[in-house]
Amino acid sequence: MVNNIGILLVDDHPVVRSGYRRLLDSCPDIEVTGEADDGEVACRMYAEKRPDVVVMDINMPHVNGVEAARRIVDSDPDARILVFTMYDNPAMMAQAMEAGVLGYLTKRSPVDVLTVAIRKVAAGKVAIDPDLAATLIPQRRGCVKDAVAKLTPRESEVFRLLAEGRSVGEIALLLGISNKTVGVHQTRIMHKLGTRNTAQLVHLAIR
Repeated sequence: MVNNIGILLVDDHPVVRSGYRRLLDSCPDIEVTGEADDGEVACRMYAEKRPDVVVMDINMPHVNGVEAARRIVDSDPDARILVFTMYDNPAMMAQAMEAGVLGYLTKRSPVDVLTVAIRKVAAGKVAIDPDLAATLIPQRRGCVKDAVAKLTPRESEVFRLLAEGRSVGEIALLLGISNKTVGVHQTRIMHKLGTRNTAQLVHLAIR
C-alpha cells in the first residue's frame, strides 16, 4: 500500500484553506494532515508533523511565506515546499527559490496543475508556474556555466542525479558508491556552487 502525500496547508484565509483542503482531500493519493494561518505557526507545525509537502502562501501576518520557507529549510534541508500565491512577480519567485522552495505556482493555476505540482515536489522535483518558468533560463546563465565547470566528472554525475530528484540512496545504488560518499560529493558540490540546500541545487541545474 502506497502512503498518501501528507500536506501542511498554510494560508491566512480560513475559507481559502477550507476550499483547497476539500479539493486536495478528494485526491486518492493526497491528504491534508495539518493547517496553519501564518508562517510562524507553519514552522512549528512542520517540526511537529513533518509533512511530505508544505503548500504555502506568501502574504501572511507575523512571518511571511518566504521567511517561513527559509526557516523550515534551515531546520530541514530536505523539506519540500510549494509556494501557492497570488504573486506572479519573477522577483518574488526568485526570493522564494533562494529560500529553498521546490515549487512556485500562482493561484490562477487550475486544480489539476496544483495536484501535479504537489506530486512533483513530493518526489523532490521542481514545479514552476509555466508563465514564470521562462524567466529562470536567462538568469545568471554564464555564471552558472562557470560554476558547474568547476565540478569533477563524478560531482557532475551526482549533481545531475540530484537535479532529477534522486535520493542519496538511489544515487548510491546507481553509481555503485556508499551513501556516505554521495553525501561528501553533495557537500562539495554545494560549496563549489554556493548553494545551501538541495532545492537550490535543482534550481541551479535548471538554469
